[in-house]
Amino acid sequence: MPPTIMSSEEQPRMIYSYRNVMSGFAARLTEEELRSVQKKNGFISAHPERMLHRQTTHTPQFLGLQQDMGFWKESNFGKGVIVGVVDSGIEPDHPSFSDAGMPPPPLKWKGRCELNATFCNNKLIGARSFNLAATAMKGADSPIDEDGHGTHTSSTAAGAFVDHAEVLGNAKGTAAGIAPYAHLAMYRVCFGEDCAESDILAALDAAVEDGVDVISISLGLSEPPPFFNDSIAIGAFAAMQKGIFVSCAAGNSGPFHGSLVNGAPWVLTVGASNIDRSIAATAKLGNGQEFDGESVFQPSDFSPTLLPLAYAGKNGKQEAAFCANGSLNDCDFRGKVVLCERGGGIGRIAKGEEVKRVGGAAMILMNDESNGFSVLADVHVLPATHLSYDSGLKIKAYINSTAIPTATILFKGTIIGNSLAPAVTSFSSRGPNLPSPGILKPDIIGPGVNILAAWPFPLNNDTDSKSTFNIMSGTSMSCPHLSGVAALLKSSHPHWSPAAIKSAIMTSADIINFEHKLIVDETLYPADVFATGSGHVNPSRANDPGLVYDIQPDDYIPYLCGLGYGDTEVGIIAHKTITCSETSSIPEGELNYPSFSVVLGSPQTFTRTVTNVGEANSSYVVMVMAPEGVEVKVRPNNLTFSEANQKETYSVSFSRIESGNETAEYAQGFLQWVSAKHTVRSPILVDFV
Repeated sequence: MPPTIMSSEEQPRMIYSYRNVMSGFAARLTEEELRSVQKKNGFISAHPERMLHRQTTHTPQFLGLQQDMGFWKESNFGKGVIVGVVDSGIEPDHPSFSDAGMPPPPLKWKGRCELNATFCNNKLIGARSFNLAATAMKGADSPIDEDGHGTHTSSTAAGAFVDHAEVLGNAKGTAAGIAPYAHLAMYRVCFGEDCAESDILAALDAAVEDGVDVISISLGLSEPPPFFNDSIAIGAFAAMQKGIFVSCAAGNSGPFHGSLVNGAPWVLTVGASNIDRSIAATAKLGNGQEFDGESVFQPSDFSPTLLPLAYAGKNGKQEAAFCANGSLNDCDFRGKVVLCERGGGIGRIAKGEEVKRVGGAAMILMNDESNGFSVLADVHVLPATHLSYDSGLKIKAYINSTAIPTATILFKGTIIGNSLAPAVTSFSSRGPNLPSPGILKPDIIGPGVNILAAWPFPLNNDTDSKSTFNIMSGTSMSCPHLSGVAALLKSSHPHWSPAAIKSAIMTSADIINFEHKLIVDETLYPADVFATGSGHVNPSRANDPGLVYDIQPDDYIPYLCGLGYGDTEVGIIAHKTITCSETSSIPEGELNYPSFSVVLGSPQTFTRTVTNVGEANSSYVVMVMAPEGVEVKVRPNNLTFSEANQKETYSVSFSRIESGNETAEYAQGFLQWVSAKHTVRSPILVDFV
């Protein structure tokens, strides 16, 4: 039991005592009180509270899920599986959470509903709020969503079928979560901008005890701490020990390398891709040039007549170029189309608000260089379009080429058929995985750009709030897509471990787009594995992967010892006493992971064990696309199975080829096991040192 901590007013200040995810507690302490606690027997470690951040209809079809056939139907749409979402709450009376046709929750469910009894049902079976560490505020202790994020992620993972979904007249169709017949449990931990670590740990502690099957976490720290100091990693390990699958957002700090969070190997780390749907808004210039962009707000009464065009930063001030609040007072922008630059810490919609404030007629928002060709559809406050960096440069050049530049915006509505989809979006965080560079992350990418899902508030006064949807972008959106896929796989294969489900998702992923070319990133060049991980999720192929790389909970302990963590630090994660000197520590690359991340100075050899989950009698031959400058040898080069669940082990040796790829820092390739029916692919990343 933790000590009873009293304030000077003799009020208990103990906040949480954790039972399932760690041996410990959260409390309000002064520095002096902490020093006193540190002297007590059994004290292990302490750190101050940190705040985590949100990583913020067409996608089932985009992912190949069809209502009347194939994997969706075979998996019973996730029936019987419980998805726990750790987020900002939920709007329970939204039709996405209707329980029409839903069976009661499984008998193992031990959770509870802190909403009015009429709100929870056979779809939304649990709703709890964890905010004891925060200052009391109106509604703070309710699981009701006050900002939309949790409603959106919940419905993406497991929302029911809802006909006639749309956002301001766009993206019309039937909305559905990826696992539409799965049960949902909301664990609210975000209040305003704050998602406190102690609250998140308490939510994970409850979710483990309640009996969820999948946990979806679209939250993350600003930068990745060591796993023993990472609350999500610690909580997810305890969940994994109980057979619970945990899916986490990779973060929205791309496209820069080393920006990824939530990289523990026992969680699925999800990056974001676009889909083949755009909500088109085209900038047309006076010289006839047209540049395609996107905007959710598509006013039908905006005239296609050319208007004066002006660059917001024409006065030479950077804050004006960014259309910062109050920055456009110096020039007359009334009735003009205003070109604003992305960035400066100012939100995209806020830039339009500034243009509207000074009387601008419309806004063209151009990307900065790092965001390249990745554009987003937003609910702007005035006619607007978001364009690529390349398009923005051409518009700037046009403005400088003529005394009377003009432009307008042509709104073209919803268009499906982008052949470059899926592409990695610019904001999606990238590896390497700083706390553990020997584990390649992200694991997978999934739809995270311009995603339509449930929303608790009307977007305009004419919208029925019970049928409100909104479009959002972020790895917050891609994470619940994969949580839903995991729920389908759990329903289809109830005895698979979390690692087996993860392996099935990773080794069956797509590495080509609709054009049958390699997946590209925001530069329109092929994306590297730091951006894509194993590739883009293919749910139907994941249901029948052929082979899986399985990992049992205790298999992570030699890996954690091998990271150089001490006994106490490994014990914090493993939730038990660990003596690393009595454990045969392994290097990161020796963990039975479905990908390879190799630091190559001297030659390296790793082993992997695969489990046959396909046909009892099957044989596989290895095919290797070796990274440039690297020799890869696999022994044996074929695997033969005679029964289901049979295991076979192989080894892979990596060595540098003399005079090969001497200037590169990294090289990539892949290894795949191929049978008559299956291709089981693992990406290879080599870091030359």
